[in-house]
Amino acid sequence: MSDNNSSSRRRFLVGAAALAATPAVAGLAGSAPASAAGRGGTAEEVTTLTSRRQLGRLKVSSIGLGCQTMTGRLYGPVSSRKDMIRIIRTAVDQRVTLFDTAEAYGPFESERIVGEALRPVRDRVVIASKFGWNIDPDTGQQLPGLNSRPEHIKRAVDGMLRRLRTDHIDLLYQHRVDPAVPIEDVAGAVKDLITAGKVRHWGLSEPGPQTVRRAHAVQPLTAIQNEYNLMWRGAEQQILPLCEELGIGFVCWAPLAYGFTTGTINPYTRFTEGDFRAFVPRNSPENMTANMPLVQMLSEWAVRKGATPGQLSLAWLQAQKPWIVPIPSATRTSHLLENIGTEEVTFTADELREFTTALNAIQIHGERLPAPVLALSGVEAPMPR
Repeated sequence: MSDNNSSSRRRFLVGAAALAATPAVAGLAGSAPASAAGRGGTAEEVTTLTSRRQLGRLKVSSIGLGCQTMTGRLYGPVSSRKDMIRIIRTAVDQRVTLFDTAEAYGPFESERIVGEALRPVRDRVVIASKFGWNIDPDTGQQLPGLNSRPEHIKRAVDGMLRRLRTDHIDLLYQHRVDPAVPIEDVAGAVKDLITAGKVRHWGLSEPGPQTVRRAHAVQPLTAIQNEYNLMWRGAEQQILPLCEELGIGFVCWAPLAYGFTTGTINPYTRFTEGDFRAFVPRNSPENMTANMPLVQMLSEWAVRKGATPGQLSLAWLQAQKPWIVPIPSATRTSHLLENIGTEEVTFTADELREFTTALNAIQIHGERLPAPVLALSGVEAPMPR
């Protein structure tokens, strides 16, 4: 790593911290300048994302923005809806193009926030959303189980288009595989939506590998979205090789392991009431204590690379394949800008081998999701009758 690169990364961290105290950055987000005052009052440039990656035939920014937490119903309350819109517009100003939401987030509210924020720049961004939970398309009532019946999918997408204030969804995922509906029926319904111009690309989230093959045979998939991070690497076993074989992109949700690999969570952390992370087995105090060697390793590498633990976590994911795109969430401008700053963090081939060898030596304790949610991952759809 050159001294110039080290200096650049340090400037980013100073700039991001200062900018967090300002209302916005230039362009859509407001009238504040696109740089922030650093130590001693000097202006420090904030990283603008320039690199792009290919998900199938869809080109997107190398890092996207996950918008699930913006409803204030996953990781605890957020500052305000207005602030969430401002964060999305700041991301656009910094050249993020991939924005990820779902009808289930809220339900509906995340899509409404994304739709309002991105309407002025709709032709510059890629909007991804998801169907598949059993949600009443009219009321938003969460009903038991999953629902990927073709007629339900089409009604759900019409509701998404209204909330997102657009005439098409760039990337539509099945949120979880429905064990009662053949994937051929699901793919056929999405194919109809693509023909109608309401959807442009589609994907699956947390699917079984044979379901991926069957879906792809009916309507080619653009992306698979699974959890993938330094604490959970299950996708490496079957899904990533399958994506490479079939030319499908891969999108990482929870790329920062719900915040653990940022180094800001420890065994003494107590989550607020309603915070989903409190129910994750991996986040019990005893498991977090057992998993602290990972944080220690990241902290040592952060000093060595002049980056943050979170940036190293994202950079490692990106280094695995050129068609992998992480979508970290952010409800603070400083966190968003730190994530974007990952673009300045790279590994040499020797560094990547050394980092991965150290990672492989660390045992992770605790399941990644509560048992009822985990049971919905890796499901194979039933065969057509």
